[in-house]
Order: sequence, then C-alpha cells, then structure tokens
Amino acid sequence: MEKNLKALVDKLETRHTLLRDEWISLIRWRTPLLSDYVFQKARAVRQHFYGKDVYIRGLIEFTNYCKNDCYYCGIRRSNPKAHRYRLSKEQILNCCTDGYELGFRTFVLQGGEDGYFTDERMVDLVKTIRQEFPDCAITLSIGERSYDSYKALFEAGADRYLLRHETWDAEHYSRLHPPQLSASDRQQCLWNLKEIGYQVGTGYMVGSPWQTPENLADDMLFLEKLNPQMVGIGPFIPHCNTPLKDHPAGTLELTLYLLGLIRLLLPKVLLPATTALGTIDPRGRELGILAGANVVMPNLSPVNVRKDYLLYDNKICTGSEAAECREDLENRMRAIGYQVVTHRGDSLNTNQERERNNRYV
Repeated sequence: MEKNLKALVDKLETRHTLLRDEWISLIRWRTPLLSDYVFQKARAVRQHFYGKDVYIRGLIEFTNYCKNDCYYCGIRRSNPKAHRYRLSKEQILNCCTDGYELGFRTFVLQGGEDGYFTDERMVDLVKTIRQEFPDCAITLSIGERSYDSYKALFEAGADRYLLRHETWDAEHYSRLHPPQLSASDRQQCLWNLKEIGYQVGTGYMVGSPWQTPENLADDMLFLEKLNPQMVGIGPFIPHCNTPLKDHPAGTLELTLYLLGLIRLLLPKVLLPATTALGTIDPRGRELGILAGANVVMPNLSPVNVRKDYLLYDNKICTGSEAAECREDLENRMRAIGYQVVTHRGDSLNTNQERERNNRYV
C-alpha cells in the first residue's frame, strides 16, 4: 500500500494530475511516513520556483458586517454577540501607509459582504489606494458580487481577488450555508474573476463538518480545473456562537498534508500558511512553510478591531500576528531556513516560467 501511494505522489509531482479515485486513496490512506515523503517533494518544488523566499501580504480586515448567515462563521448576520465595526476610508488608507512603511507591497482588503461598501465606495477606495501606492498590489476578498462589480473593481486598479470555494460538492456546501447560497454560484464567481483578468485565489476548509475524502478529492480536481494563482486552505475551527459550534476542529496534520499535495498539483501557486494554522498550533505557520507554503499574511488592521474580526474561536490577533511584530516573523522564518521578502511576489512571468520550466524535471 505504501509503495503504491508513493507512486501516486510521484505521478502527481511529474504530471500534476490524478484521477478522482487516486486522490481519494492518497487522502484516506495517508500515513506519517507518506506525509514526510510529500513534504520533502513539496519543499523541493517550492524552492525550485521560489527559492527560500516567503512573501508577506498586509491584511486589512475593514468590516465585519455581513449579510450572509454561513453556519460556521463568527461574523454571520445572526450572531448578536459580534461586536460590529467598519473602517473609514481614512482608516484604511492609514493602514496602507503604516504597512508601506513596514515594507509591505501587497494589501489584502478583506471583509464580510457588507452592503455599505457599494460598488461606488469600493471603486473610489481602490482608485485611491492605486494612486497613492502605485507600486503595490491590491487584493480584494469581499465575497460574491456581480460580474459588472468585479469588472469595475478590476478597472479601478485591483489586481487580485480571493474567494474560497469552501467545498466543491453542492450537497456538502448546503450543509454549511443557508439556502440563499450555493456552490454553483460561488464557483461561477471564480470563473467570472478569471475571465475579467484577476489573479484569482480560492481554497477550502479542512475538516469541516461532514467532510469526506471524496469531498476533498473533488476540491483538488476543482483546483486543477480552475488553475488559480493562489490557494488558501485552513483547518475548520468552530465558533461558539454558530450552529456548528459543537463540531470538532480540523487537524493540523491533514491541513499540512494537503498543503504539500497542492504544491505538487500547482507547482507555481502562491500558497499561504494561514492564520488558522497559527491558531491551532504555535508553530503552525512555520510547519506550513515547511510543507510547501510560501506566503504569510500579517494583520495591518487597527489593533482595537483585530479581536472583532472573529471568524472562529481563539483567532490569534496579537503578538506575531500583528504587523508591527514583523521582526519576530522574520526571526521565525529565519529559524527554519527561510527569509521574508517585501516585494509584491506576483505570479511568475512568462520569461521566468519558461526559464525555470526548462530546468525543472
């Protein structure tokens, strides 16, 4: 069995594709020994394309109002205990200024689906950031919007858009979300974003309630088909004020294993070691980097609101998560043999891809 599973890992490394049954076997029958084999190969691929660089993105969580009622999310509409806030345009720009001075060249504007931030307000905000920080990448993560909305934001200067599909399977999706939301609508948003020209990021929760190896296999097949520039995965962590509060959290072990497999599936992908990893284990983000990740996203939000953007319980929002503690983050990465870099960290351009692909076997 172990030999056959290693052969599947080798196939994934060389062909960047597997059949659905092969994905299921690789996920269901994993062992610590097999995980180590995956991590070894994932590190080699990651270092081939990106060396030992770790890209940083400045995360600005600018609103925790949300019209949606997702059953796992702490900022869901029906949570009366959530302390709501919105940052003003001036506050957001101040976050960008602080981040720029710290060396950040990518800003990630993340928020709930807040009706206050209309297309007009968001276009104005994106245009202003583009004018004031022309050498920086602007990433948006503000949920499902219309094609025209996405296009207007792209034309205003947004470069990237992050929208996790959470789970590909429609039935599984319906058990995690209210009836107004559907897996097909979310997936269509991702195709729209690609058509418009965004660098697209997606991803899924690991260990979410009722998730099966078959669900995860379908997620990997969707990643192969979509071919996004970034993939963000993290363990499901329950929130005490949601309907799914009593379900067990996803595991560090499976999340790391899947990070390694994603690196082999999409060798050039930008792959974050997420805050959720750092929440379930003090060394979670370092272990994520060692599993094949190459991005970390420290928080640039004002200190007084960080604790309110609480998607799940016990989210880290001080210490090394604070952007001001970048030196600590650099030391953590240096301790495992990697270095934080400050440039935008765009996807590899055509000439770089051609040169490196010619050397990569």
